[in-house]
Amino acid sequence: MTPKTDMAAPRPSLLTLVSITGVGALAMNIFLPSLPGMARDFGVDYAVMQLSVSAFLGVSAVLQLLCGPVSDLFGRRPVILGAFSIFLVATAGTLLAPTAGWFLFFRMLQAVITVGFVLSRAVVRDMVPAENAASMIGYVTMGMSLVPMIAPTIGGVLDESFGWKASFATMGILGSVVLVVCWFNLHETARGAGVPLRQQIATYPQLARSHRFWGYALAATLSAGAFYAYLGGAPFVGQRVLHLTPAEVGYWFAAPSLGYALGNFLSARFSIRIGMNRMILAGAIICTIPLAIALLIDIIGNQTPLIFFGSVAVMGLGNGMLLPNANAGMMSVRPELAGTASGLGGAMAVAGGAGLAALAGAFLHDEAGAAPLLVIMVTVSAGSILSTLWVMARERQLLRQG
Repeated sequence: MTPKTDMAAPRPSLLTLVSITGVGALAMNIFLPSLPGMARDFGVDYAVMQLSVSAFLGVSAVLQLLCGPVSDLFGRRPVILGAFSIFLVATAGTLLAPTAGWFLFFRMLQAVITVGFVLSRAVVRDMVPAENAASMIGYVTMGMSLVPMIAPTIGGVLDESFGWKASFATMGILGSVVLVVCWFNLHETARGAGVPLRQQIATYPQLARSHRFWGYALAATLSAGAFYAYLGGAPFVGQRVLHLTPAEVGYWFAAPSLGYALGNFLSARFSIRIGMNRMILAGAIICTIPLAIALLIDIIGNQTPLIFFGSVAVMGLGNGMLLPNANAGMMSVRPELAGTASGLGGAMAVAGGAGLAALAGAFLHDEAGAAPLLVIMVTVSAGSILSTLWVMARERQLLRQG
């Protein structure tokens, strides 16, 4: 079944596409300052409630692989409308859940909103020529970079004023608004069937045999994993270790997003001049050093919000330099498999992040301070340095052979 496109239909507006990505970003982290309080309300350990982050990411990783081929078959519009409808049902479920188990079930179902991240970019590629797509995609994904800066702050204020359910009610209200906007403004843009999932999977072994692909993919997965571990553990550290209120945790949560925005600017400005691999290596080092310093300070016993969240802000800067170049590196290994490489690499990063977020939640407890979280973050950041050095060594070897 190939989706039909009405060539006379108006294009969806840029605001519609930004809204689609923005709701997904909001759903990922608006409630994070409430996690310790939610654990108390449901009568479970923090590690159990933290699964609302890691399980959400795990389901998102699978959906990132599936939603593109599904939308090629059935069309962008019905898949996006269906995803938002399921999201609203799941959001109602989180508000009515009587136990932590039911809450986590509906929270995992909420991960369907990930479809918006992937398909908003696909809609852009449908509408405009390749040479113009990058610029428009930059505007569309703005929601993914700007919303995380403010969402936890809003969530913290909502928690203090109305309780943790206010954040999920906000998700539902905004999701409903965007669903209505999509119903009237998101017309079908797919012009034909894309690469079927079976054909994509058939190309995975070609990428799996490439040392360079694995090097770039591991660098991206480990570097992003440090951030996902932070998402899983920072609410606990902020409230239980640093004794901040939910609103204060929300304010500090903007730190990595601000650093990431600056890192993206530096990447766009200097990657061509400095070189892709050197930018990746510089980003990995910038991620690792401040986290290691924060870990040493925590061991000494002088941890403060400025030191902890400041080190994470610098980590965000390094991620902003590393991730765009590592993603470009993955797609450059086999240019004819660029789409497959991007999807597989993205799924690896999110799946790895889910595991690390769960690991962070499992090791955190009141007596340990921030050290378990920082150990995880330092370890995986250092791993991204090794992965980058592996790629550089492999390229030098290929040059000598060629």
